[in-house]
Amino acid sequence: MDVLGDPVRRRILELLADGELSSGAVVEHIRAEFGISQPGVSQHLRVLRENGLATVRAEGTRRLYSVDATGLREVDGWLATFRHVWEQRLDALGTEIARGKRARRREEDG
Repeated sequence: MDVLGDPVRRRILELLADGELSSGAVVEHIRAEFGISQPGVSQHLRVLRENGLATVRAEGTRRLYSVDATGLREVDGWLATFRHVWEQRLDALGTEIARGKRARRREEDG
């Protein structure tokens, strides 16, 4: 969880969630958003790899990064302990939205 405590690493995972990216593309995004140099971004990518949250594969001279689902399953397992907290609230919100829709339909029909 310490790995995900860093906003740069969380952002890198968000970028990788959309699909595989080259290290250069990750550097461009992170440099623009956080002002971090290429060596700094490389260090974050290494931490994500070493902790099972990202994978890398070589394609010629390029390094392509993607999310490692195995590491995220471990995070999801930990979050499962707390999931009931927000699921109850989301269920309640869904109920209120449905009530509002029914009330609007009654007003429109009536």
